[in-house]
Parts: sequence; structure tokens; C-alpha cells
Amino acid sequence: MAIEPIASVAAQQLSALLPAANGPAAQAAAGNPAALSFGELMAQGLGKVNDQLLVTQADLQAMATGETQNLHEVMIRMEESRISFQLLMQVRGRLLEAYQDVMKMQV
Repeated sequence: MAIEPIASVAAQQLSALLPAANGPAAQAAAGNPAALSFGELMAQGLGKVNDQLLVTQADLQAMATGETQNLHEVMIRMEESRISFQLLMQVRGRLLEAYQDVMKMQV
């Protein structure tokens, strides 16, 4: 009994969650979500969360110096960043849990 690779199973599900990117790997896989490996999808998602956190940090600095007049937009971006980070941590936890379960299996 062969085990299907994770990339073929999860690529379509994960690509639906991740917004389209401008990177060359994302452009190459625009027509075929299975072209990206699972690791590439995770790296892409991690990069997006990191970019979102950096934008939020810049917004907070602009707000602290008085350059931003719209507090609501800053708060909305902060909340989006917080939720994205929490989702990332949940996915990480589930992946570690799945890895540990696989390692406990007897072959």
C-alpha cells in the first residue's frame, strides 16, 4: 500500500487559503496548484505572514510619530496580522502533531 505524497493531497487545499503571490514559483504554478511542493507552499505562507507583520510594524511606527491620521486602518491591519500569525501557529502545531503520530507508527 503506497502513501500519496502530502504535496499532491494538500496543494489544492492550501493554495485556496493563500493569496496569489508575485514570485516566480507562484507564477509558474498559477495554472497548476500541484506544481508547488508542500514545503514551497508553507514557505510562501510564512513569507506572507512575515510581510504582513512588517507592514503592521511600519504602520505602528508611523502612528507613533503622528504620520498616520487613520487609526482604524492601523487597527484593522494589526488584527489581520494577529489572526494570520495565530493561524500559522495552529498549522505549525498540527504539522508537529502529525509528524509525531507518523513517527510513533510501527512499520
